[in-house]
Amino acid sequence: MAPRSPAAVHQEPPLSRFSRFVKALFSVTITRLLSAALRPLPLCKGKRVSFYPLKDSYGTTQLIVDHSEDAPDLSALANTPVESAVLIEGTVLLRPPNARRPGPTGEIDVQVEKFTILNTAGSLPFVPSNPHNVANDDIRARYRYLDLRRTSLSENIKKRSKVAQTVREVLHQRGVTLHYFVEVETPILLRSSPEGAREFLVPTRIIKANDRGTGNTSPTFYALQQSPQQPKQLLICSGGVDRYFQLAKCFRDEDGRRDRQPEFTQIDIEMAFVSWGAHESQEVQYPNTWRIGGSEVRGVVETLIQQIWQKIEGISLPSSFKVMTYHEAMTRILDVTHILPEKQRSLFEDSMEVLECIAVRKSGEAQFLGASRACKLDSTAERITVTNKTLNSWLSNATTHASLKELTPEEISYINEKLQLVPGDDVWLASRARIPKGGSTALGVVRLCLSEIAQARNDFVITTAPHFLWITEFPLFTQADADKDFLARGRWSSTHHPFTAPMWQDIDAMYRGDIESVRGQHYDLVLNGVEIGGGSVRVHDAVMQDFIFTNILKLDEAEKEPFQHLLHALQCGAPPHGGIALGLDRMMAMLCNTQSIRDVIAFPKTATGTDLLFRSPAPVSNEVLIQYGIQPRSTT
Repeated sequence: MAPRSPAAVHQEPPLSRFSRFVKALFSVTITRLLSAALRPLPLCKGKRVSFYPLKDSYGTTQLIVDHSEDAPDLSALANTPVESAVLIEGTVLLRPPNARRPGPTGEIDVQVEKFTILNTAGSLPFVPSNPHNVANDDIRARYRYLDLRRTSLSENIKKRSKVAQTVREVLHQRGVTLHYFVEVETPILLRSSPEGAREFLVPTRIIKANDRGTGNTSPTFYALQQSPQQPKQLLICSGGVDRYFQLAKCFRDEDGRRDRQPEFTQIDIEMAFVSWGAHESQEVQYPNTWRIGGSEVRGVVETLIQQIWQKIEGISLPSSFKVMTYHEAMTRILDVTHILPEKQRSLFEDSMEVLECIAVRKSGEAQFLGASRACKLDSTAERITVTNKTLNSWLSNATTHASLKELTPEEISYINEKLQLVPGDDVWLASRARIPKGGSTALGVVRLCLSEIAQARNDFVITTAPHFLWITEFPLFTQADADKDFLARGRWSSTHHPFTAPMWQDIDAMYRGDIESVRGQHYDLVLNGVEIGGGSVRVHDAVMQDFIFTNILKLDEAEKEPFQHLLHALQCGAPPHGGIALGLDRMMAMLCNTQSIRDVIAFPKTATGTDLLFRSPAPVSNEVLIQYGIQPRSTT
C-alpha cells in the first residue's frame, strides 16, 4: 500500500465505503488504486507534502504529494499548467472527521503515486477556476467552452438535466392510464402564419408548383416554430393521443431583451376533453376565482411544479396555488378617482378613465424612497415630492390631467387626509383606461422600476421562498399590444393567440360585436412576480374559430390560408382541448437563483441575439443566395 501522509493517519474503513466514493467520482476498478482524468488547480506546496486541488465535473478533490525520500518523484506535477488535463493514479484516503467538507468529494483525499499529462493547457483568455477575477460577459460568451468549467454554470446545467428528468417521470407516471402523457416530437420547420410574434424564416431550394402546374421561380421559405401550437392541437384532434407533452425548442425573432432568447425551451402540454368552466349551478372544483375551464390542466401543472420543487429543492408547496383574475391584478394599484371633487371625478368618468397613484412614504417605506428619486420618469407617469411648502398645492401642480389644476387647497387637504400624505412623501400619478386593455399600465412600469432599483441598491430583498399565482380571465382581444402592431395594423389582435376560447359567459357578447368585453379562457402561471408559463382552453368548434379569424381579427383569405388544415381538423369531431407552455429557461433561472437565463443555457445568445462563440448570424455568399432564389442586394 502506498505511504500515507501524517495528516491522513487514522483507522482505515472497509473497502466498500471507499468504493462508494470512488464509483461516484471516477471510472476505476475495485481496488485501492485510483485512476482519474482531471484538471489541476493552483497548488499549496510544502517541504514534506504538497496539496493540489483537482477539479472535474463532479467537484474538487484534494491531491496529496509525498516528498519523502522513498516516495516517487512527482516534482513535475508542480509545473503542470493550470486547467491542463491529467491522469492521476493513487490511493483514496478518507479525511479525518474534523477535516471533511460538504460535497461529493469532501470526505476523501487522493495520495498521488503516478500522473500523466494528457493535454497541456496553453495560453488561456481567462482562468475559469479563479472566482476572484471573472472575465466580462463578452469574453466569457466568446469562450463559452471555458466558461462552462466554472462550478456555478456546470451546476446549473446539471440541475436543468434533473428538472427535465423529473418532468418526464411525472408526466409518464401520473396516476392511472387515463392520465399517461405521451412525449411526441413535432416539426420545427413549419409555414409562416400570423400567430403573434415575428418568425425566423428558413429559405429552401424546394420549388412549389403554382395552380397551373408550372414552376414558381419565387423563393420559398419554412418558418421556425414560434411554438408547437398548431401541431399539438392537430395531434389532439387526431384522437390518437389525448395527453401530449414535449420539451420543445421554440424560436422568435424578437428585439433584444435582457430576459429573452431567440431560441428557448418550453415544457409543452396539451390535453383532450378539458372542461369549459363550471356554470353557476355547478360546484367549482378549485377555490379562489378559477371560473374558467382547463381545471384539468391546472391540476397537472400544479402536481408537476410541486414534484419539481420537492425533488430539486426539497420544498413542499401548497396543494393548490392561489388564483387572481386579470382585472384584480390590473386594479391593485390605488384608484383615487372616487376621492376627487365631483367635477374632476365626472370628467374622468365621462372619458372612461381613472386616476391612479402610488404613494412612496418617507415613514414606513423608506427603502423605496431612494429608488423613487432614482427612477427615470416616463412621459405617461408623473412623480411629485410633497414638501411643507406644497402640502396643499402639490396636486394642482400636476400635469397628469388638466382638471387637476383647478383643485383648491381645501380639496387637496382632504385628499392628503385620505391618502395619509405628509411632507417628504413621493406620489406617482397616471391616468389609465377604466377597463384594462392589456399590456402594462404606466404605474405598473413604475412599480417594477421601484422594485428593481431598490434591489440593486440593496435596500430591498425580494423573497426567495416560492409563491405561485394563477392569473385568469384575460381580455380575449386587444388593440394595446405594441409587439403585435406589425401584424395587426390597427385591427384587433389576440391577447394570447387566435386559438384561445372565450369564456362561455361572454360568447354572446363576442357574436354581437362587443369585443372589448370578451374574456378569454387564458391562464398565466406567475412565480414571485415573474411569468413562467401560459396556456388556454382552445376553440374546438370550426364555426367559432372561423368567426374569430374573419369577423374579429379581420384576416383576409391569404392570412387565413395557413390555418385551413386546422379548421378542417376541428370539423372532424375534435374534442374540447387545452394546454399550457411552461418556460423552462426562466423557471431554471429562478431555481438556480440567477438573474439571467443565459446562466442556465449551455450555449446562449447575447441580449441582442448574436452568438459570439459560433459568430452567428453571418452572411453567406451570393452564390448560395442564388441557389435559394434570393436576389443578392446590389452594393452600388
